[in-house]
Amino acid sequence: MNNKMLSQSIADTLLSMITIEKRFSAGDKLPNENELSEELNVSRTTLREAIRILVAYNVLEIQRGKGTFVTQAAFEQQSNFGQLADIKVNAKDLYEMRLIFEPEAAYLAAIRGTDAEIKRILDLGEKIEQEIKSGQDRTDNEHLFHKAIAQATHNEFMNQLMPILYQAIAKGVTLSTMSQKAVTDTVGDHRMIMDFLEQRNAEGAKNAMKIHIMHAIRELGLE
Repeated sequence: MNNKMLSQSIADTLLSMITIEKRFSAGDKLPNENELSEELNVSRTTLREAIRILVAYNVLEIQRGKGTFVTQAAFEQQSNFGQLADIKVNAKDLYEMRLIFEPEAAYLAAIRGTDAEIKRILDLGEKIEQEIKSGQDRTDNEHLFHKAIAQATHNEFMNQLMPILYQAIAKGVTLSTMSQKAVTDTVGDHRMIMDFLEQRNAEGAKNAMKIHIMHAIRELGLE
C-alpha cells in the first residue's frame, strides 16, 4: 500500500474512532502525536497526513499551540445509514445478516488489510479474551473487533452497514451470558479468525468467521 493510500486508511480509522466508536466528542482534543501514532502503528508523518485529510473534510481542526480537536461538523455529516441502528429487528434476522456479510468481510480483510489494521484486530481479540476470562462486559470491544475487520476490507459500504450489525453483536453478548458453551466458543472462534488473518489466509478467515457465527446461531437457539 502506498503512502497516500495508507494515510487515507488511517484517516478512515480516526473517523471511525470519532463517529462509530464514540471515543471522542465534539470539542475533544486528540491524544498527542506520539501516543496516537504508536496506537495506530504508523509513522508520525502518515498520521499528520491523515489528520490533514480530516481537517480538509472539517472533521478535525488544528488550533495552533493547543492541538488537534474534533469538530461538531464531524457528527453532522453522518450518512443516513446510521439510522439503521434504530431499526428494531429480531436476533435471528440479525444473525442471518451477519452470516451473509461477515465471512466475506473477513476474506477481504485478510487480503486488503494493512499491517496496522490486522494488528488492531488482533489486539482487540486479545482484549476480548481477557474480558471473557475475567467476567467483564465485552460488548464494546466485540463491536470494535468486528468493525475493525469490516474497515480492513476497504469497502465503504461494508463500513456503513456496521450500525445494524452492532445490534446483533449486542444481542448475542447478552444472550450468551446464559450459555457457557457460547462464551467458550467465542474464545476459540476468535482465536481461529485472528490466526488466519495474521497468516493472510483469506479462505481460512472466511470459513472461521462463518463457523463463529454458525456456532452463535446454534448456541443462542436462533436456528
